[in-house]
Amino acid sequence: MNIKYICIALSLACSSFVFTGCSEDDLNSTSVFPKENTEGAAKSAFDNWLDKNYLQPYNITFNYRYNDKLTNRGYDVIPADYEKSIALAKLVKQVWLDVYTEAMGPEFLKTYAPRIMQLIGSYEFNADGSQVLGTAEGGLQIMLFGVNALDIDNPRINKDDPYESHDVLPADLNYWFFHTMHHEFCHILTQQKSYPLEFQQISAGTYHSQDWVNVKDKDAAKQGFVTGYGSGEYNEDFAEIYSTYITLSADGWNAILAELVLKELPLSTRSWI
Repeated sequence: MNIKYICIALSLACSSFVFTGCSEDDLNSTSVFPKENTEGAAKSAFDNWLDKNYLQPYNITFNYRYNDKLTNRGYDVIPADYEKSIALAKLVKQVWLDVYTEAMGPEFLKTYAPRIMQLIGSYEFNADGSQVLGTAEGGLQIMLFGVNALDIDNPRINKDDPYESHDVLPADLNYWFFHTMHHEFCHILTQQKSYPLEFQQISAGTYHSQDWVNVKDKDAAKQGFVTGYGSGEYNEDFAEIYSTYITLSADGWNAILAELVLKELPLSTRSWI
């Protein structure tokens, strides 16, 4: 066929498409999105459970549905699995909400807990090879990543070996979730009441602000840090001490102390350590 006629035919086809697209045909009123995934959907039994155990007593909105407005669009992530979200919500209640309620009372959590908890199915990966396990944003929101890695049929908690490989399966709930949760909550608490400024001077000059991702946990202990991540800077150092101490057993904590090189601390810090 002559190229001129091909061009004419394409032009006519495009013109027909334009006129058809602008016609006043009635639009289908049926949404392409399933009703159970929309805000107007009837609440499920899980939604009602979340209202009773998170929203009503602590004013915490627990989001297991994906909300792109609450995520960092610079990363590609996926929604959390429904069944695994249920399991994690119950675990978080037992190892976080119930613990602080028993120790400090419900008003403590209602005052200091984040207003939003958002679950994400996958992890955020950084250019340096590190992966984001959780974030705390302005004391208002905690995000927990990697929910879909949770093995709800084979739950496992490693509290005794701080140097176990993180690739061991089933995934260690302590490392991937509980430690992260307490770490992020510590950041929220220290925004309300800071720790003594002398803490910043204990390891001054030895932090790995640029290359902490290459510091193995066992090597970090020899430099006075509980984890490699804690060697990045003093705020992360403090939060790692807090969350590590809470989630490890006495044997696990002593295993770190056995590797730790105790430093000669300033007199001003000895009274509170």
